[in-house]
Amino acid sequence: MEKQIVLKYGHEEMLLKIAEKNILQVIESNPVTFDKTETEMIQAALEEPIGSQRLSELVQCGQRVCVVIPDITRAWQRTDLYLPLVVDELTRGGVRDEDILFICALGTHRPQTVAEHRALLGPKLADRFKVVDHDCYDRDNLVYCGETSLGTPVWLNKKAMECDHLVLTGGIVYHFLAGWSGGKKYVLPGISSYETVMANHALSLNPTRGLGPHPDVRSGNDDTNLIHLDMLEAASLAKPTFLFNVVTAEGRIAGAVAGHYQAAHDKGRELVDGIDGVKIQEKADLVIASAGGSPKDVNLYQSIKTLINAREATKPGGTMIILTESPEGLGGNAEVQEMILGYDTVLEREDALRADYSISKYVGYYFCESAEKFNLILVSSLDPHLLEKANIKIVKTLDEALALVYEKCGKDLQTHIMPHGANTLPRLV
Repeated sequence: MEKQIVLKYGHEEMLLKIAEKNILQVIESNPVTFDKTETEMIQAALEEPIGSQRLSELVQCGQRVCVVIPDITRAWQRTDLYLPLVVDELTRGGVRDEDILFICALGTHRPQTVAEHRALLGPKLADRFKVVDHDCYDRDNLVYCGETSLGTPVWLNKKAMECDHLVLTGGIVYHFLAGWSGGKKYVLPGISSYETVMANHALSLNPTRGLGPHPDVRSGNDDTNLIHLDMLEAASLAKPTFLFNVVTAEGRIAGAVAGHYQAAHDKGRELVDGIDGVKIQEKADLVIASAGGSPKDVNLYQSIKTLINAREATKPGGTMIILTESPEGLGGNAEVQEMILGYDTVLEREDALRADYSISKYVGYYFCESAEKFNLILVSSLDPHLLEKANIKIVKTLDEALALVYEKCGKDLQTHIMPHGANTLPRLV
């Protein structure tokens, strides 16, 4: 019997037709029950912080408070909804408007526009406050705070460090390097120097040349993830007073945590696991994964999350079909293109990455390294010849991709299907 499953592709959809007997699992997020409004969830978290007093009890009149916020690429976190309630807490504690500084945790991202700042603050705060963008290259506005045990020199935003209190806000999702976003990431990379960010992210490589990515640096891992542990050390040097983070599902806030920057984040990670951590009994011969449509497949660079999650469900040497329209091309910057197009072997790419690490280069490298370990096929609008040197096949339709797989491997392939591959992380049990 044939089963039909609709998968998102850009702003459109593709229809997957597959023998039902071959489907191991359709990997979807776990059901979520919404028993509170978004505002009620935010308020409850602020009123019942984890491992900490309420924010209003930690601050007092005359003290300066830096509130670190995400950039516009993370508008899904609904800063416009929760920041007014965070400010209410500060006001309750006696902090004056003129003593509140909003810094946008750009990390190495581009500067924001005034309109984007206003959108992040929302209508209730946009006329009361301005936002300062962190600049990781501005040495005059960075201060040295120490070195982590893994050798990362920690340079942080001077304006933030001059305040009496540092409040971290944002959202938590799986992250392909840090394990999870949120929490400590709003210090490193959020308000760190470029040098600090690159030193930390270089921990993503195995210490031994030729072994590629470090096996413990991956989505959903914390205890042995060197990048996560290094970020935590950097955050401890910043001494955050308080954290507020949200978790989302189905396009809305599904949970919120507040309190101690580490304890509250621990609870937030559990919430994410409960929603997007999906148990699988075994890995599959074939994994068919959609990024989830636009904007998650706007370019190849953004599709890295889908690829990484799909790898967790694929047998060694198995096949992955990734739906990523990528109308904006490879994405990232010139370094992504250089890594994919400028070398003949994966080892050459690894050497180039070790010599001069950047996140963009790592993304390009990871695609090429995946194509060496798996049979990687993209359903995409990208030029079919573009990724030939990386051994990545590009086709225009899902039917074409399946035809290639069936011709090479036969039709009786145990298959996982991931309709929202950028979000869902398969957890082998």
